[in-house]
Amino acid sequence: MLAPTATQARPTARLPDPRGEFVRQCAPHMLGRWAHPEQVCSCLHDHAAAVVEDTDLREALLRGISETGVPSIETDWVPLAKQSQIGPTFTKIARPALQCMFEPAK
Repeated sequence: MLAPTATQARPTARLPDPRGEFVRQCAPHMLGRWAHPEQVCSCLHDHAAAVVEDTDLREALLRGISETGVPSIETDWVPLAKQSQIGPTFTKIARPALQCMFEPAK
């Protein structure tokens, strides 16, 4: 009889889905504000945050949305050298964020 290998003996661990985790954290902040909170959160993740090329700024934006339900970035979430890019980042995400909040099906 063959003994199971280490990989066979332990259950398969799935890595968390970052998008799903974001929506899970974001949606409770949207309850009462929007008819379909998961749809708004998904849209913000897929369209508003997606236009931010810089990883640090995108992660800070996603953190702000998931923690507050609105696009926000705390300066201490971004390296000092990139803090001057926070304002331009909000300009870049303004249109897709508003579309997500007011026209999420489009």
